[in-house]
Amino acid sequence: MVELLVTVLLVVGAVAASWSSYQATRWNGEQAKAAGRTSAIRIGAARAAGLASAQTQVDVATFIAWTEAEGRGDTELEAFYVDRFRPEFKTAFDAWLATDPLVDDTAPKTPFAMADYRVAEREEATRLDAEAEASSARVATNIQRSSNYVLSVVLYTIVLLFAGMAGKMSSRRLRLGVVVAAYAVLVAALAWVSTFPVSLAV
Repeated sequence: MVELLVTVLLVVGAVAASWSSYQATRWNGEQAKAAGRTSAIRIGAARAAGLASAQTQVDVATFIAWTEAEGRGDTELEAFYVDRFRPEFKTAFDAWLATDPLVDDTAPKTPFAMADYRVAEREEATRLDAEAEASSARVATNIQRSSNYVLSVVLYTIVLLFAGMAGKMSSRRLRLGVVVAAYAVLVAALAWVSTFPVSLAV
């Protein structure tokens, strides 16, 4: 009976260890893929932020040029610059002019203080930053999953070690005690691993 129990330990422990090793490798791969996605998203966020900064500089430059033309009373030059405002800035500029800022001291000082002023690329950069954070969290989660499977392999190795020791012991009572301890570790490890997610995608 003890020999049968030891044989079952060896078979189940070996199969379980192989499965956990495979899953640890799979989750390492998932972690690598998530890390690649995170890097790509961060690159996109940096590109969007750079474009947003450049667009803002264009808006500021054309607005300053407009104010200089307005100060000189050069309406033709004013219209020239207004025609070249970016659509996003033009919306805020029109809303700003509607507040009569050149007369009303309580009006916003510039169109950039208006709620209407938006830079879509800046919003895109913010969205991508949030997406990158979520992807980075998935990387950490996948690393932890891989580590958990590696730890389970250690537990299965202990089971195999106990099974091997039991086979060489002359004392029946001691052999039975080691086998019981091995089964306790095996059952605990199997119960724990059963709560882990599984990666089977090719």
